[in-house]
Amino acid sequence: MSICRRTSAAVQLCLAAAIALGVTCPSVAAGDKKKRPAIYDTTADGAQQIADALEIAKHDNKRVLLQFGANWCSWCHILHGVLADDKEIAKTMNYEYVLVLVDVDTVGERQHNAATIAKYGNPIEKGLPVWVVLDADGKKLAAINTEPLEKGKGYDHGKVHEVLKKYKAAPVSAEAVMSSAIAKAKSESKQVFAHFSAPWCSWCKKFDAYFAREDVVAIFDSAFVRVKIDIERMTDGEDVAEEFGKDEGLGIPFFAVIDGNGKKLVDSVGPEGNCGYPVEDFEVAYYMDVLKKTSKLPAGKLATLKAGLLVKK
Repeated sequence: MSICRRTSAAVQLCLAAAIALGVTCPSVAAGDKKKRPAIYDTTADGAQQIADALEIAKHDNKRVLLQFGANWCSWCHILHGVLADDKEIAKTMNYEYVLVLVDVDTVGERQHNAATIAKYGNPIEKGLPVWVVLDADGKKLAAINTEPLEKGKGYDHGKVHEVLKKYKAAPVSAEAVMSSAIAKAKSESKQVFAHFSAPWCSWCKKFDAYFAREDVVAIFDSAFVRVKIDIERMTDGEDVAEEFGKDEGLGIPFFAVIDGNGKKLVDSVGPEGNCGYPVEDFEVAYYMDVLKKTSKLPAGKLATLKAGLLVKK
């Protein structure tokens, strides 16, 4: 079934002058360049990258971490590896941040993403990589020179983790989020569609992708008030999930449809168990039956919602 269950700085930073001149970081040997894959998209619009990240951050109550750098900068690769490979740091990144790698390389005589660099106060002037932390509204919370986080030929993982923990968003109350959704549903004569998830759940991310589709959202939001309850990051998340019918053995994602008075009408548990994110034919059939019975959406719009499930990401 499509659900998840839990199983039990020795080399100086690259200077901004080097970027402006289009030369390589002194710590990058020619051989190293060939070995490392490109982590920065040299064609991406940094402003659009950040806009997309802020949309996710606002929905999930996360911070956006901008890492300004370039593919030729060895310290950028080392720091990126720390974020990905240290298990505790990677967990914090997955739970609390949306990472954006902003390329600042120079092509010809033009610096990539120059306007974005200027917008955030030219944080790269003292070297690369540099972090900028944004809240979900796009407000700059901090610009962080990563040189003090270095240790020998790498980074002090403890210091890196402390910085990340310092700027993470305060948790929100699942009870308050659910109460607000129910009140909105009542005022708009809709039902609440609540899906319960956690950052480690890969099938939950399928629901996130589903609800990121414009064609799906336009139809879904005409009949439902969508709410996502993170059972691990929100306070009272587990309690709210249990209140609406989820028990530990069901796994996640779990969803429930709730009316404007707070009464659960139906949930994701069908004849063959929790359908989670619908993939198998019987799961899709059950999910569509739920939507049909709890809304007045016409057949054509329901068909669009079904088609959205089947699109491979």
